Amino acid sequence: MAKTSSIEKNEKRRKMAKQFANRRKKLKAVIQNKQTSMEDRFAAQLKLAAMPRNSAPTRIRNRCEVTGRPRAYYRKLKMSRLALRELANLGLIPGMVKSSW
Repeated sequence: MAKTSSIEKNEKRRKMAKQFANRRKKLKAVIQNKQTSMEDRFAAQLKLAAMPRNSAPTRIRNRCEVTGRPRAYYRKLKMSRLALRELANLGLIPGMVKSSW
């Protein structure tokens, strides 16, 4: 099980990224638009840099929904390999059986 503080920190990052998504998108559109003046683009870059770091979506870490483990994460299942194996062995995942050949 991951530390509770790490899980909470990641949740805080998710909320901030969602909160600032529109603002970041608008500023990036201004920065990438070649039609706007250099002063406006530079001002938009400064505003973007002044935003909280944790509002960037790249700071979010994929973590297991069951255990909070950050590694060996399956995106499709939102679960780590260890939690997946444990739930499959208990028969809690429909259609998943232990392979044998």
